Amino acid sequence: MFGRAPRRSDNSKYYEVLGVSKSASQDELKKAYRKAAIRNHPDKGGDPEKFKELAQAYEVLSDPEKRETYDQYGEDALKEGMGSSGGGVHDHFDIFESFFGGGSFGGGGSRFRASRQKQGEDVVHTLRVSLEDLYNGTTKKLSLSRNRLCSKCNGKGSKSGASGRCYGCQGTGMRVTTRQIAPGMIQQMQHVCPECRGSGEVISERDRCSQCKGNKVSQEKKVLEVNVEKGMQHNQKIVFEGEADEAPDTITGDIVFVLQQKDHSKFKRKFDDLYMEHTLTLTEALCGFQFVLTHLDGRQLLIKSNPGEVIKPDQYKAINDEGMPSYGRPFIKGRLYIHFNVDFPESGVLSPETCRGIETILPARPGKSSSGMELDECEETTMHNVNIEEEMRRKEQQRQQEAYDSDDDEPNVHRVACNQQ
Repeated sequence: MFGRAPRRSDNSKYYEVLGVSKSASQDELKKAYRKAAIRNHPDKGGDPEKFKELAQAYEVLSDPEKRETYDQYGEDALKEGMGSSGGGVHDHFDIFESFFGGGSFGGGGSRFRASRQKQGEDVVHTLRVSLEDLYNGTTKKLSLSRNRLCSKCNGKGSKSGASGRCYGCQGTGMRVTTRQIAPGMIQQMQHVCPECRGSGEVISERDRCSQCKGNKVSQEKKVLEVNVEKGMQHNQKIVFEGEADEAPDTITGDIVFVLQQKDHSKFKRKFDDLYMEHTLTLTEALCGFQFVLTHLDGRQLLIKSNPGEVIKPDQYKAINDEGMPSYGRPFIKGRLYIHFNVDFPESGVLSPETCRGIETILPARPGKSSSGMELDECEETTMHNVNIEEEMRRKEQQRQQEAYDSDDDEPNVHRVACNQQ
């Protein structure tokens, strides 16, 4: 009926399916579809219906004319044919293959034609980070080279978009050669076909794409911004989905960065806690101490003992909320543990006056021995300094020499075996 106003219907569903806003750019639509399509692909255990919805939503929103119609009048207007540039909704696997450069396989085939596409390998890089990076968070820009489907031939390698089967390997991509290794014995060896380099197809010299020279891919340099968040752990992975090398008929793999924490000169990390060592003099351990600690974020912390507090050798102290931030919850932090060592003076002998001065401060010495005997009834001894490791080594060598000498001192014993008749 002429002049009938189009009926309005839901115009937000497709945006919700892709997880984008209505103001999303074409680049945002592409990224959202790429990520969701790979995750929901039936070959990777995804839901076929969800995969179909994604393809349908992307096909509409990536077409400016269809998107305008959808935004104004909704899904029903598209079904009625408004804004259609011909055709209708394509097969959702065709859209997936076209998006990733694989093209349509044609010939009918099975319902899951995209299953012929193999999964591309992930590219794994090690990213060394400092403890300061993991405490404060940082962004590192890394320039990487990768293979990208040729933009001129869409990954076909030819001007016409066609290719022929390699006669050297009959389209298998592999060739088998035989050689005789002995009379009556033949060895078979399989190797990549040198004519098609394993692709199983060849492109004539005249038909080769002028940009990629028939290779179907070209090198691209790309800068990735790797966001290292506060509290991330050693060996944690940061994944860039679908950013690895592209290849025809292949689902692009991911680029994976594995964090490797570098050793720190002052702190050691255990989960969300930090540990450090600090050595005190005997005077500091007995009479009190204070020192300034520079933290991982540059703050200056004053660390000091309580009045009258004595620090024992091998003692630990903890400071709350000065450990590592918790990943995903950076305002929650672990504890900072300080392990105290006490240095005793090595000068050796103290004067009687110094000893009497120290005794007035320290607890009194016992007047009797542990056995209860009077000290003047005991026999005096003299102690010597000794390196115990060197002492044990010397004694072991002495024992071995004595055992060797005792073997030489034994008389020769003639042992005669009796043969029983």
